[in-house]
Amino acid sequence: MSLVSCSRCVGVSLVSMAVVCILANGLLLFPDLQARYLLEGHVTREARWGTGLWASGFLVVIGARGFIIGSSKKGPCAYRIEMLCQVGCSCVALAAAAFSCLVSAIGLVHGPLCLHNGTQGLAWDVPLKQQTSGDPIYLYDRKLWASACVEPRNIVQWNVALFCVLMATSGLQALVCAAHAINAILGIIFGPSFCKNKVSPV
Repeated sequence: MSLVSCSRCVGVSLVSMAVVCILANGLLLFPDLQARYLLEGHVTREARWGTGLWASGFLVVIGARGFIIGSSKKGPCAYRIEMLCQVGCSCVALAAAAFSCLVSAIGLVHGPLCLHNGTQGLAWDVPLKQQTSGDPIYLYDRKLWASACVEPRNIVQWNVALFCVLMATSGLQALVCAAHAINAILGIIFGPSFCKNKVSPV
């Protein structure tokens, strides 16, 4: 398989992963599938940042578009220019996906914004967030999940599942983009013959 064909395959897979990220971040904005929490500002901060929508979603799709379209020009010079563009697209998509992965990890560790019963009564807060560095992370103690939040319903499970999907998918996007950037750099160095299957005569 030539590097140009490989680029198209990478582009299609990145678009598929971008759709997953967009859906996951979209669902994070609507806890319990209700819009009122978003309208009232009671949605987890990292979900509101929407990195799954614009970073591992839109920006990765823009980068993937460059992989899929490719170039119709022939010759070693045109090939190297195309590979240079592929490196640029890969770096943009890599940065966007890595940022989305980082924000998702932070959202997962901090826990959801929810209505909880604290010492001052019912209040909107992030009750599962670590107060000091020595505190245990709520992810390791599932007994805390049911009693932590009064509203929205099952918000801890909702956030954990969707942030995990978003983090894993954007992390995979970053790895694919990094591998493709290295591949494209090798294509610049070695030219059009790089990665082509050659059959030796018997």
